[in-house]
Order: sequence, then structure tokens, then C-alpha cells
Amino acid sequence: MKRTVLALLSAASIAVTGLAVTGMAARAQDKYPSKPVKIIVPYAPGGATDIVARVIGEHMRQDLGQSFVVENKPGAFGIIAIEEMARAKPDGYTVMIGNVSTNAITPVLFPKKFKIDYEKDVVPVTRLVDIPEFMVATTKDFPPTNVKDLVDFAKKNPGKVRYGSVGVGSYPHYDAALFAKRAGDLDMIAIHNKAGASGVINDLVSGDTQFSFLNVASTAPMVKAGNLRAMALVNHTRLPEYPDVATMQELGFPGVGTIAWQALFAPAGTPPEVLDTLFKAAVKAMQAPAVQEAFKKQNFNIVPNTSIADAKTWLADEMATWRKITNEVKIELSE
Repeated sequence: MKRTVLALLSAASIAVTGLAVTGMAARAQDKYPSKPVKIIVPYAPGGATDIVARVIGEHMRQDLGQSFVVENKPGAFGIIAIEEMARAKPDGYTVMIGNVSTNAITPVLFPKKFKIDYEKDVVPVTRLVDIPEFMVATTKDFPPTNVKDLVDFAKKNPGKVRYGSVGVGSYPHYDAALFAKRAGDLDMIAIHNKAGASGVINDLVSGDTQFSFLNVASTAPMVKAGNLRAMALVNHTRLPEYPDVATMQELGFPGVGTIAWQALFAPAGTPPEVLDTLFKAAVKAMQAPAVQEAFKKQNFNIVPNTSIADAKTWLADEMATWRKITNEVKIELSE
């Protein structure tokens, strides 16, 4: 009888121990992340959004111990990338780094193009960086040397000043159109270059267009070489490298121009603890000296949100701002 009882107790003990080990293994396996995380980028490799994704992803890998693999999904104003991310299983293993164009302007301009409900199906985790912008002008056969001169010249020459844009409905397009409206309904012509910022810069250097709003990182080499003139800066403050270039708010145009941000997004329904892990890892990555140095060289401002709740409020405010801009400046969009 004693032997039977001992055998039963031993078997029970082994079973309990086995369950405990299995439970511990399951918990260890479930700890996020336990496999590589995909970061979708809505542009081809090499641009600012792609750079930010790779720099941040590498340092999140170091912190969390799993690879963050960038997949580039350009096209359709960012909708392809957004929808793939939003439809993914909400478990934190598919996220996205988007920017002001894809994740604030596109949902405002093209809500009918989406097959998802953007505001319900997409969650901002945190803003990462924002990028200063120059109002730059050609130095080839263009008399204005500052913003006041540009306004006066445009008033005296209606329909003759050409500004460069990376595409209809892009933020550089809206920036120039809003500037024209705020400066007195100036009559100017938009020239769109499908080759992006590099194409617009080439147009400016050749004199085919006369001014544009473009980010500092892409235009700085030409400004330093004297091929372009920085007439104004769109940023929170003046840049140390360009102390003589005044901000748009200093020149009397507050709210004109876009400080183009990059941010991390996840599918709605992602567990709060997973979002929190992503948020903390992204913020920690931005505190790394190597990341700060890399972004400083590009003149990127590191601007994380204080929390996920703050990120949601911030994105809602951004979209509200762009609704106001698109109501103020009527641009004919090709659907």
C-alpha cells in the first residue's frame, strides 16, 4: 500500500513539475519579441524614411535581441505599405515607419483610396525625428536674394515664377502653394518632377524652376557649393551651420512649410504591453550616442513622444492641421 501511495505521489510530482516547466517555456517563448520583426517602409531604399528605419531598427535589435528587418513597399502615396501593415496580425511583428506625407497627408487627401479605416486601424507608437526644410532658390538668372524680394518679384511678374515640387499633393507642393496664398495670392506655377527631390534640385540648379521647399539634408550640399540659395528655414529654431538663414516664423510666415516627421506605427489591436515594449525600445534607440550622432549629421531633430497616448494626440493634431491646410489651399488632385 505504501509503495502504491509513494508511486502515485511521485507521478503527481513529475506531472506538476512538467506542467511548471512547460508553462515557463511557454512564457519564455511568448516574451516579445521572440522572432524577427518586420519594419515596412513606404519608399524605396536610400531616402530619409528608409535611413531612419534602418538606424532605429538596428539599435532596437541590440536592445531587444531580435532582428528588425526593413521591407521597402513604395507606391500609391504610401497606401500599399500602410494597408499591408494594418492588415497584419496585431502582434508587434509587423510595424511601419512612415512620414508626414504617407501617414498624415495621404489619409486626409485620399480617404476613398483606402480599403481600411486608417484612423481606426493604425496606431502611432511614437514620433521619431523631424527634418528641417529650406526654402531654396536657384542662383541662375533669378534676381531675388531673400523672401521679401521673391514676393515683390512674383507680384511684378504674375505667372512667371516657377516652383518645384516632388508631385501633386506632396508637402513641398502644399508648402509653396500655401506660401503663395499667405504672401498675397501670388500667381505662380508648380512644376512637378517625378524623380523626387533630386529631380527638383536639378531643375533648380539649371534654372528651370526658381524656388522650392526641400529638406535641408538633400539641399545642403548645393547650398554650400553656391548652386542654390537658402532663403528661409522651416524649423523650430535657426540651425547653427546656417546662422544667417532666418526661420519662416521670423520672416512673418508662421505655419508655412513642413518640418517633415518620421514615426513608428503598428496595427490597431496590438497588445498594450507589446506597444509599450516597442515604444520604450524606440525611445532608448534615439538616446544611443551613435544614433544621435548619425541624425545630427543629417540635421534630423530627435523628437519622441512622451507616451503612446501622447503619440495618438499628436497624430490627431497633425491630421487636423493638414485638413485645415487642404481646405485653405485648393489643389486639383489627380485621382
